[in-house]
Amino acid sequence: MEVTLLGTGDTTGTPTVGCDCATCEEARTRGVERTRFSIHVRNERTDQTLLVDLSPDFRHQFLREELDAPDTAVITHIHFDHLHGLGNVFRLTRSLPIHAAGEVDPATGQSIAGTVADQYDYLDAAEVHSQPPLAFFEAAGFECRLVPVDHPPLACYGLVVEDPETGTKLSISGDTTYDVPRESREALRGADLLVTDGIVHAGFCDRHRLGGKHPDDDGIPRTFGTKHMTFEGARALASELDADRHRIVHVSHFPPPEEAFGEDLAVDGEKFSL
Repeated sequence: MEVTLLGTGDTTGTPTVGCDCATCEEARTRGVERTRFSIHVRNERTDQTLLVDLSPDFRHQFLREELDAPDTAVITHIHFDHLHGLGNVFRLTRSLPIHAAGEVDPATGQSIAGTVADQYDYLDAAEVHSQPPLAFFEAAGFECRLVPVDHPPLACYGLVVEDPETGTKLSISGDTTYDVPRESREALRGADLLVTDGIVHAGFCDRHRLGGKHPDDDGIPRTFGTKHMTFEGARALASELDADRHRIVHVSHFPPPEEAFGEDLAVDGEKFSL
């Protein structure tokens, strides 16, 4: 299993357009970036590829990494930075099976699969497959499961990708607070690589109008506001789930450079062979 982190940033990315903060300037100096979220997974046995989420930066990411159009895709939720790169597959491929949760989201009255099918009904290549949460489905020769997480107000899912022959496992938390349901935690547990959400250092919770949530024993918030984990929350989740390795994604440009480029904070283009 070859994993490439195509996009590791939050909705605005780093560097952010028009921003001259120290972190954006440091990213320019280092020649690194964090574009909007997406992960590319190649099955070395079958030479098939799986794309997790369709970043608005799809074209840039695929050209940068010299990738061909994916063989199949999974959508974790319908926020702009995870879905609206799907239009980029126009004329790139004749067939793109897309897997998404079939559970109806009370906030929209429609499932993620239904929303994707309706919004991109003009894409002849898009073949949307509705999947029950926590149920196994095949994609690119992998066994996959969408696992419910906590990203209000919309339904959102993490993803487990396992190679049935080698036993290697990639777990992706999806966009979430620290309040990941117990059943989902068990599904995510024991990964060779855990890619986990974390947007800022816990100290930034004082700047959010809703503060922080889910404090640890020392009172340090593991959730920033209501939608994302802090770096501390992401690390705590990785430890609890016994991940061999972890990388923190969905990182914003708000933390100063000495925090924003920490050892476990991912930047675009990182590759892992599992």
